[in-house]
Amino acid sequence: MKIRGAVTKFLCAVVFSITGILFIVPDSALAYDDAVLSHIKLANTRDDLFTYFKVENAFNEKNTLAIENGIFTSFTFYVTLFKTSSSLFDKKIVEIKTRATIKYNSMKQEYTVVCQWKDAPALITKSFDEAKTWMTEIDNLKVVPLNRLVKGDKYQIRIKAELEKVTLPLSLHYVLFFVSYWDFETDWYVINFTY
Repeated sequence: MKIRGAVTKFLCAVVFSITGILFIVPDSALAYDDAVLSHIKLANTRDDLFTYFKVENAFNEKNTLAIENGIFTSFTFYVTLFKTSSSLFDKKIVEIKTRATIKYNSMKQEYTVVCQWKDAPALITKSFDEAKTWMTEIDNLKVVPLNRLVKGDKYQIRIKAELEKVTLPLSLHYVLFFVSYWDFETDWYVINFTY
């Protein structure tokens, strides 16, 4: 009787372990490094404040496959500037939402990237590496005219990026089940500065 109970417990433990592995492996197999912002800089001209930053780990096997299958993909960037004070509430000066989009044309074997913050036509390339750079390196993003800032006051800029969630026709939800695994959203990155 004792041996039978021990064998039953052992078999239950084995079944439980195997079941647990089956539920864990798909997530870990599809996991990738979290997307993060890097190379964040502020700069100004005589008239305006600009920001520069880069999104690291924005592309993985699943979203690359989706893009190469013609799924229109957008990264959205949020930049908010606050005037900070010793009180609990900061004053929002400006809030920016801008986007970079990529679309692959399999007939021409080329990528088209549109960066909303650039006053330029769509960028077209046959190189996916070049298209990824255009999608993830934000340069010369105008934040605010300097005449809206006060000399000597303290400010805070907050920056975040996310991959927009893809809405597919219902018939494709079963075929492209992996789409839910390639949404990302970075943390808010904060820079404090005195003008």
